[in-house]
Amino acid sequence: MTAEERDPGLQPERTRLAWRRTTLSCTVAAVLAVKQALHGGATGAGVIALSLSTLAWLGFLLVANRRVQSMGGARPRPLTAAGAMTAAACTVALAVFAAAMLF
Repeated sequence: MTAEERDPGLQPERTRLAWRRTTLSCTVAAVLAVKQALHGGATGAGVIALSLSTLAWLGFLLVANRRVQSMGGARPRPLTAAGAMTAAACTVALAVFAAAMLF
């Protein structure tokens, strides 16, 4: 079977849903970071961690939105290496900032 004969089936839809789930998870983490930062009082370190968490969340949101938009066609383009590295870096950064806010 050649690439032209390939039936993508529901794979693009599953990928789109996976990006949406991951975006929702990152949004929940960012909202919990806001709650944590405001719960104990707004300290300088808390505001910085919150700002960095928000920046990481916005970066991931941008990459995810671009990826979901590119999945709209019959033949979605592959994820670029830069897009994959940005998504991974934003996810790791969000986790690190969230963990730093706990201590």
